[in-house]
Amino acid sequence: MKHIKLFSMITVVMLVGILFSSATTVDAKKSAPTPGNPMIFVHGGSGSATQFESQAMRFTSNGYPHELIYALEYDSTFSINTVAQVYTAMDALIAKVQSETSAAKVDILGHSLGTTMMIGGMVGAVMTPGYLNTSAERNAKVGHYVNIDGRTATELPGTGVGVPIPTLALWSGWGFPGREIVGAWNVIVPNQTHVQTATSAESFVYMYEFFTGQAPATSDIVPEPPGQVRLAGRVVFFPQNVGVQNAILEVWRVDGDTGFRIDKKPEAVYSINGDGAWGPFKAKGGWYYEFVLFRDGAIPQHFYAESYHRSDYLIRLQTSDAISAYLDKSDHTTNLNIQRDKEIWGDQGIQNDSLEINGFEVIYPVPFTITKRVIGVFVFDQGALLPPPAFSDHVPDGVSHLGNTILPFYLQSFLTGVDLVIPGATPPDSTIPVVLTPRDGGGGTQVINVPNWASSGDAVSIRFRDYLQDINSWTDYVPNQAPGQE
Repeated sequence: MKHIKLFSMITVVMLVGILFSSATTVDAKKSAPTPGNPMIFVHGGSGSATQFESQAMRFTSNGYPHELIYALEYDSTFSINTVAQVYTAMDALIAKVQSETSAAKVDILGHSLGTTMMIGGMVGAVMTPGYLNTSAERNAKVGHYVNIDGRTATELPGTGVGVPIPTLALWSGWGFPGREIVGAWNVIVPNQTHVQTATSAESFVYMYEFFTGQAPATSDIVPEPPGQVRLAGRVVFFPQNVGVQNAILEVWRVDGDTGFRIDKKPEAVYSINGDGAWGPFKAKGGWYYEFVLFRDGAIPQHFYAESYHRSDYLIRLQTSDAISAYLDKSDHTTNLNIQRDKEIWGDQGIQNDSLEINGFEVIYPVPFTITKRVIGVFVFDQGALLPPPAFSDHVPDGVSHLGNTILPFYLQSFLTGVDLVIPGATPPDSTIPVVLTPRDGGGGTQVINVPNWASSGDAVSIRFRDYLQDINSWTDYVPNQAPGQE
């Protein structure tokens, strides 16, 4: 059984909260309260634990041990599990959490379809009651519930079984007006969209106060000393969230300015089986890493992200055979999959995001309309404006068609496509700069540089943070630390 302790990070959080201020810091002079119950995040459609990745780091920045943070992941297409099986999986996870933490109760957070799983609604053509409306025995193990931009209700969850659950309901400012859960603490988060409401610093403040009764010391993600950063997660098939089997995952240190590897051998190698779990990997804060997935029947997949400054245990490396079949490939072009768990806006004028690849702006109004709620972008040289029936015969045409809707990606929730020619080579012979200027970042940029792997032999996935904050390294927070304090 794990013995959960408050780490000395609480002291660091309070120190930097007093010494430094930012737009997202909240009442940092208050003493950090003891962490509350363990929490379980339940994702929405096409989702995973990644929609809670930033919030988990905000909770640990405020004294929660990472061992208190869990996620229930399932197949949101319901092709390999039923709603009843999701409920059973929640029973098993709660029992596991109670065993590992000795906690009597857990707090649950549901987002989007995850709220349907928790408080009920239609799944396909079937009306489901919701986990929290099924039995008093189940609800006796739940302390709080957070409903994130999902189902409405005329009463608190669990009222019908005699055990109503205290509820916080967060609603995106861009959603339908008038939504509420009667009896809950209902909060509209202004000027935010559906996924952003789950991942934003503003939403975190409400979550933390609801769970603990106090404002957090900070809503920033506090950097750790570089030598303390640990990374862990799962390699899964999208969107089923099933672990990849019989695979190898390599972790390489790369040059952040070029994306190319620095060393001749990887920092770590993991055999991937079971639920796809890997790590924890002993990283170095501020360094850049490439994760490479090797699995039978697929080309190597290279994952790149911004540098890590705090331990992250909810990393999800997602792969998909079905999506790969729709991407035209060649020996001379590079394909990119770009993700950010905060919608990319392209039709909101001065509030738009900007995304430049090799210097080309790829965000246009129609593929990135705010109602499309884009968090995943597939960039490749498409052979024609409409895909032919035989995808295996579909080859790039060497011409970019920026601003067009690319099928089938445009028809899928949260996804879109971009037809852009990106020169590629085997082995890579140049760097592709990918520059994101977030709409609310005050002009600040997020940059990920990657090698131009040819799409015929290698796949490239890029993941941007869903936040941009002023202080992003340990030395930013504690600029005068003595040698060895890293």
